[in-house]
Amino acid sequence: MKWQMFPVALMLVFMLLTTGCKSLFPQNESISESRWQSWSDVNAAFGKIIPHKTTVNDLRTLGFDPDISPNIKILTAVEIIPMFRPCLDIRMQELPEGVQEYFLAKTNTCAYLIDLQNTRDKRQGNLFLDALGFKRVTHQSGWNFRGLILIKGNLVVYKLFSGEPQLSREDKQVKPLGPFQEIDDTVVHSIGFVK
Repeated sequence: MKWQMFPVALMLVFMLLTTGCKSLFPQNESISESRWQSWSDVNAAFGKIIPHKTTVNDLRTLGFDPDISPNIKILTAVEIIPMFRPCLDIRMQELPEGVQEYFLAKTNTCAYLIDLQNTRDKRQGNLFLDALGFKRVTHQSGWNFRGLILIKGNLVVYKLFSGEPQLSREDKQVKPLGPFQEIDDTVVHSIGFVK
């Protein structure tokens, strides 16, 4: 009687694995600590920065203060130059006015680089195929924001931002041989290493 139940139990386990239990999939989160919880929050705050009007104290009020807010990096002019002049063919006159003003000042300048992200990687699909390495589907969602603020003296002279308000990507890895594919790759690398 006990042996007769074995195929039934095995079939139940197989059905459980192939139906895709969402809670059993691994998940990753990458969240930059900041006072802003969404793209719209940080974008709205960044939008209030007005070159030649916004002061360092105003930046502090808006939350762009590297002494208080995490993930805001202070850059020097040496680090800024390659961003705007990756090659010497770009003349100073071709740069935006605020950037020219920043470079011509030479002293009493600094820059803030804001680098924020809030992303989640969630595995999807068939748990059985995923666990054995035959097929892995990962969906990434969230947002990221990068902002640059150039400061001369006590005044913002230039700002620039980029990023993705709605990040949605899918990464699919298919290995027809499943776990044996990795053994095969290891053998190939080992043979290549021996040669």
